[in-house]
Amino acid sequence: MFCKKEVQNLKPEKRSKLGIAVTFQHPPAIKGVKLFQLFDKVSKNKTYKKIIPEHLLEREMNVGFSGGEKKLSELAQVVSLDPKFIIFDEVDSGTDVKNLQMIAKTIKKWLTKKRCALIITHQGTILKFLKPTFVHVLYDGKIVCSSKNWRKVWNTITRYGYEKCKKCRI
Repeated sequence: MFCKKEVQNLKPEKRSKLGIAVTFQHPPAIKGVKLFQLFDKVSKNKTYKKIIPEHLLEREMNVGFSGGEKKLSELAQVVSLDPKFIIFDEVDSGTDVKNLQMIAKTIKKWLTKKRCALIITHQGTILKFLKPTFVHVLYDGKIVCSSKNWRKVWNTITRYGYEKCKKCRI
């Protein structure tokens, strides 16, 4: 359910119109489309200018980008659509600390009482910058642990592995 509507069987474009957006673990490269052209067509605001370094706007979408540049590019794309809910699929994979801090800062600015996000991470490094209000651990397709104390959950995982979360006593 999202905004009192069942979304499980909706097509992606219908979900998008409701305000749901998803980022990719590995954003695709698209030759022939420069970033500024994409933003001119789809952006509902100019937020992307605060996220993307200007020199990247003249380049083809994600072509030859580093991991961090791809993630910043995709983050700017999705935030510029002004959705209500974003699912970030491994937003921290392939990013260096500098870009990860920028990504976290942008996500935190974007979040409001009327906007929310689901951050999917295996590394957990981004949690240090986001300081989430609630975490869930998904294991074998089921939520096995939930907590408001993200540090305790992450420390348990890094010390004992995800297996320990199956016996969640956090």
